[in-house]
Amino acid sequence: MEWQPDEQGLQQVLQLLKDSQSPNTATQRAVQQKLEQLNQFPDFNNYLIFVLTRLKTEDEPTRSLSGLILKNNVKAHYQNFPPAVADFIKQECLNNIGDPSPLIRATIGILITTITSKGELQTWPELLPQLCNLLNSEDYNTCEGSFGALQKICEDSSELLESDALNRPLNIMIPKFLQFFKHCSPKIRSHAIACVNQFIIGRAQALMDNIDTFIESLFALATDEDSEVRKNVCRALVMLLEVRIDRLIPHMHSIIQYMLQRTQDPDENVSLEACEFWLTLAEQPICKEVLSGHLVPRTRKIKHTAMIHLSLSLQGDVEEDEAVPDSEQDIKPRFHKSRTVTLQHEGGEGEEGEDIDEDDDDDDDTLSDWNLRKCSAAALDVLANVFRDELLPHLLPLLKGLLFSPDWVTKESGILVLGAIAEGCMQGMVPYLPELLPHLIACLCDKKALVRSIACWTLSRYAHWVVSQPPDSHLKPLMTELLKRILDGNKRVQEAACSAFATLEEEACTELVPYLSFILDTLVFAFGKYQHKNLLILYDAIGTLADSVGHHLNQPEYIQKLMPPLIAKWNELKDEDKDLFPLLECLSSVATALQSGFLPYCEPVYQRCVTLVQKTLAQAMVRTYRARPLVILKTGYELPRMYNQHPDQYEAPDKDFMIVALDLLSGLAEGLGGSVDQLVARSNIMTLLFQCMQDPMPEVRQSSFALLGDLTKACFPHVKPCIAEFMPILGLNLNPEFISVCNNATWAIGEIAMQMGADMQPYVGLVLNNLVEIINRPNTPKTLLENTAITIGRLGYVCPQEVSPMLQQFIRPWCTSLRNIRDNEEKDSAFRGICMMIGVNPAGVVQDFIFFCDAVASWVSPKDDLRDMFYKILHGFKDQVGEENWQQFSEQFPPLLKERLSACYGV
Repeated sequence: MEWQPDEQGLQQVLQLLKDSQSPNTATQRAVQQKLEQLNQFPDFNNYLIFVLTRLKTEDEPTRSLSGLILKNNVKAHYQNFPPAVADFIKQECLNNIGDPSPLIRATIGILITTITSKGELQTWPELLPQLCNLLNSEDYNTCEGSFGALQKICEDSSELLESDALNRPLNIMIPKFLQFFKHCSPKIRSHAIACVNQFIIGRAQALMDNIDTFIESLFALATDEDSEVRKNVCRALVMLLEVRIDRLIPHMHSIIQYMLQRTQDPDENVSLEACEFWLTLAEQPICKEVLSGHLVPRTRKIKHTAMIHLSLSLQGDVEEDEAVPDSEQDIKPRFHKSRTVTLQHEGGEGEEGEDIDEDDDDDDDTLSDWNLRKCSAAALDVLANVFRDELLPHLLPLLKGLLFSPDWVTKESGILVLGAIAEGCMQGMVPYLPELLPHLIACLCDKKALVRSIACWTLSRYAHWVVSQPPDSHLKPLMTELLKRILDGNKRVQEAACSAFATLEEEACTELVPYLSFILDTLVFAFGKYQHKNLLILYDAIGTLADSVGHHLNQPEYIQKLMPPLIAKWNELKDEDKDLFPLLECLSSVATALQSGFLPYCEPVYQRCVTLVQKTLAQAMVRTYRARPLVILKTGYELPRMYNQHPDQYEAPDKDFMIVALDLLSGLAEGLGGSVDQLVARSNIMTLLFQCMQDPMPEVRQSSFALLGDLTKACFPHVKPCIAEFMPILGLNLNPEFISVCNNATWAIGEIAMQMGADMQPYVGLVLNNLVEIINRPNTPKTLLENTAITIGRLGYVCPQEVSPMLQQFIRPWCTSLRNIRDNEEKDSAFRGICMMIGVNPAGVVQDFIFFCDAVASWVSPKDDLRDMFYKILHGFKDQVGEENWQQFSEQFPPLLKERLSACYGV
């Protein structure tokens, strides 16, 4: 017999649903407790589905709420539902998918897809055939409800629908969906396109088999009167541009015209989708070719359209809000980026341009903030990078009218355009910058906050050019005005100014040293002025300043200004407060810059970092049951053993606390050098490091190896007893799949080798083969190649007999990797190693001797004894082959190399 509710029980459930809509907190709490009690009864879920599907006399919000509570129960406890309850719910969903109420249909659709997400697509074989059959119903509600459910299933289970596990239902579904592109209802047409769109990026075979029909059907709907249909058509064309551009090329002229129209669509959602087209097109190799023919009439129109959009969506036009506290929603989650060791290059900077962290995202705007205005600016940016200065003749007349407009909204959009094209059109803009920069700097004082904030951003985009000019012409006035804006009365301007100043700091570096007192006064004053969100950005500006000016910050006057407010914040924050992340990052940079100047503050900072690492490891071990033997390192510290049989009862610890703490410890070791010796001696950091190096999270291992390298340099006697345990772990992490982990492990091995000397011999075999494999691997990031070459050289320096037999396998990539590194201690030790290996195995370098010559010539001023080593090798080779052969050999040299070797080494 079919299940029927008890009338009294039904009334109780209905009353509960009504109470749950009450705004009263006490009532809400009572409802929550009652729900938890009722969830103990399996047929409570039958009552919920009954209210949703059968009680059509009840009001829709109550029925829908019943369905949403059921959905949450399915999500949390579906595996515990008795089969009879699960079957009843499924049957009720299918029987009522055509409810007259759109809200109820949508709720049933959500419920169906939640059930399927619990692995039920395989055990509910009638679902997809039944939903597809219901599409043929002449009743609109049934057809629309079924399509709504199918769309949600397509969104959540796209891969499964193409799998053999379900006998590839897409082969039937895709042709079926395509038939509905011509349906008389716009809602149905929109559902049909949205369903098919789910399978474009994954190149589902069933769609690829019908690709031409799909594209023709899209074209037929291009001018549909329904905005949702037009939006889905635009979305489809943008995705097809990525995965099947071959099918679009014959129609590209018409598509470009169409997208221009849609970019100006009266519905902003449609124009946003269309605007994405220009972003995607700019990434395609054919972009310039297909747009070039229309450069004047069309690209100008794209720009003009984009500029119109740039003047839209100017929300938050509030002038003075600095005293208004931030709400929690204003503050985005923050993710720490682990420390990566890089080398110094000929240009003088560390290799920051090449990012070896695959998922780095330096955009301050989260996806949720994405709107037509930002999309238009991004489109201008990417198109400027494609066409470069060719755009300027078409763009500048429009831009001039915007920038100098008396209307603040228009002027603001012009400033944004100027910033958007900065990267792509920089060269062509240079002649105009002497006139434009003073205008932009003047805009920093505009009475409108939104003009001031966008001027900050645009000026930061031209910071590189500003710094290349004499300081008094642009750098000093820009810096002066930006510092005023850091203390602006508007929070948005404060944020923009702080971010822009951080960019200026990165570009200007030591050019800022003469102004340090003035800069610090401003940044410290901001501590007392800023609300929560901007305080986090202020930490970044201070940390970047420390990175940029380095040891110049180590003056008593500057330390006295900077450290008290930082330490006050440090003492104020609890260990579990996520605001510690940016503060720890900031202190890491400050400690490295201040060096001995940080000594008065180092002990409490060091101890707290060790505590943070220890706490996080302890939480992780509570959560994970690991019945393994106790490990005692040679240091005598015991690893904590904390077992728990129920890891699901404990929340995973936030390892970012540990990562930032490890990075600050690295900063302390790097900045204080041997002064950390006593701190390390009095702590169990080596034991904790042993655990961190084996953590499953790559970012933890990455920061651990950076700290290991810094401690090796600063206080090796404390590291040496652990080397036998550490080296196998380092060897296991020479895996380029995790580039940053591999990079830091490689660097640490090189530092250990320099300290160990000949005692490194037992460990060479653990790492050498992996290092040689990495240096020969195609597409390895430059930073990893350079660190690998340095470490191979250092291993050869301390153990030439063990490393030199492999010389021929790595000498060519070794030389090409290090030719662009500027002279420094790491390069010195690596080249000494290569010279010693050549001494042991001269045959290993013969085939690639020209690369060795080129690498030697990259030195500007090697130390005298290293120069002698180069001299002996070059002359030894020349003497061995004879004058005539040397002449023939040196004819291959580029003129500059020939000249340099002759001048420096007489060959």
